[in-house]
Amino acid sequence: MASSIPLDTLKASLVHPPKVTSVKALVESTDFSSLIPSFYTFTHNLHDEPISDDPDDSIPIIDISLLVSSTPEEQSQVIHQLTKACSDWGCFMVINHGVSESLTKAMIASFQEFFDLPEEEKKEYQGNHVMDPIRCGTGFNPSINKANLWRDFLKCVTHPEFHSPNKPAGFSEIALEFSKRNQEVVTVLLKAISKSLGLEESYIDKAANFELGLQLLAANYYPACPEPEKAIGIPSHYDHGLLTILVNNGVSGLQVKHKEKWFNVNIHPNALFVQVADHLEILSNGKYKSIAHRALVNNKATRMSIALAHGPSLDTVIRPAPELADNESHPLMYVEMTYREFLELQQTGKLRSKFRLNSEQCKAF
Repeated sequence: MASSIPLDTLKASLVHPPKVTSVKALVESTDFSSLIPSFYTFTHNLHDEPISDDPDDSIPIIDISLLVSSTPEEQSQVIHQLTKACSDWGCFMVINHGVSESLTKAMIASFQEFFDLPEEEKKEYQGNHVMDPIRCGTGFNPSINKANLWRDFLKCVTHPEFHSPNKPAGFSEIALEFSKRNQEVVTVLLKAISKSLGLEESYIDKAANFELGLQLLAANYYPACPEPEKAIGIPSHYDHGLLTILVNNGVSGLQVKHKEKWFNVNIHPNALFVQVADHLEILSNGKYKSIAHRALVNNKATRMSIALAHGPSLDTVIRPAPELADNESHPLMYVEMTYREFLELQQTGKLRSKFRLNSEQCKAF
């Protein structure tokens, strides 16, 4: 719908966006036009990058049920599939995982209710530091990003201590159950991934002190954008931690980078999308690479994605497994640091395009 406000006022609003605390509030404001404020313009041309349409090159699918209730031969086959998925793609879809579809839908609905709360109520949960147990906001660190991102978010630390907003009603109970069920999935996957690396089944669990590991439950809310070609939900980035699990509300927009091309991710119904993250790359000494991914926006429907990031305990020093690092064919590639130090360094912007933790690059820090 065309705006009826004066041209000078409209131009000013494009340069200086209305004082709103969320993208949702912006698009629902009475003076919002069919043009996005320049503050949200993402200058990188996404259309210059190749998009794969190869039907024979598809994201691997892992049947996790075969890891817990099958013959040794079938388990070995799935572990082999995990090896290829983690080394070739850095991501895969998980089916038969035991997280009920009704629970996932309830979690999505509860997050929607949260984002529908009045702006003043959501302000109660605004946080500024990466270690804040509950953070609600919009965009990324403005000192790092030159354009605001077309998304709102809510992030909660759900393990080793559980934190959650006390509204909307029932949110905490659903979030607790959803987090627990997905933690169980990751526990099974980490055991299988340890074996796929030729390590003891419990190696990653012990090395990362996973029993006290950080679990972060986050939702990203991307309202329909009138100029999606000018905005970005989240630019290309890599996740910290060991594994990230993703689900969404059925609206696509996630892309992953594979063989220098971007792939559209269409998550299968009731499947979990799993991404290799930075600290699994470190533990594997680079054998398994964390995957670059980004979130695009559209002009037709609101998209919501829910991510569960699973990482080491905050004060655990993460280093490559000694069995995967020697001084000859597989030299040590990453500098030791605690997970907490990694997260704080990431907030400064010094990790740049990737976490860059090999010894030569870290000398500049």
